[in-house]
Amino acid sequence: MFAAAVWLFMLVTDRQTLKRELIRLHVVAASDSPEDQAVKLQVRDAILENLQEGLSQVTDVSAAISYVESHLPAIEETANRVLELAGAPDSVRVSLDLESFPKRIYDTFSLPSGIYQSLRVMIGEGEGQNWWCVIFPELCLPETEEAFSKQAEESGLGDTLTQTLQEKDVYCIRFFFLDLIGKVENLLFSRK
Repeated sequence: MFAAAVWLFMLVTDRQTLKRELIRLHVVAASDSPEDQAVKLQVRDAILENLQEGLSQVTDVSAAISYVESHLPAIEETANRVLELAGAPDSVRVSLDLESFPKRIYDTFSLPSGIYQSLRVMIGEGEGQNWWCVIFPELCLPETEEAFSKQAEESGLGDTLTQTLQEKDVYCIRFFFLDLIGKVENLLFSRK
């Protein structure tokens, strides 16, 4: 029973680490039309390029949040410029807040459900499919498992949590419970 309590405590601690130490990027397209989906990706690319240099100089999440907050007007301006160049009639609303996310599987890692700090970029009415990733630490960009592991561990996520996010065979049950805790968190504390 003691071992189960310790294991549960470690899971809750890891869940809180994910909530506290990550900033996700959430870009929502105006609609599901091919044109709006293409524009969404152009906006995403411009924002990632705009943030990459500044966030790569930051070493902790508090400084990253401050950096993103101070650059919200510039991020919005960048996104609106992309829309204008693409001939899209929409405008963009940008915010930094806690947001509920479902489980998400990327090429090199997965993130469990839960409430995360999020840079949300809504194009127009935001009725289209969206795009998610992690901008702090920079987990959007690593294309290999090794690069992801290095970036995640350097950001302080730790070896066990990093391996859990990569869903190695031995960590599947652990990831399942992290996701379950996140789903409960979404149900209880979501601000939709």
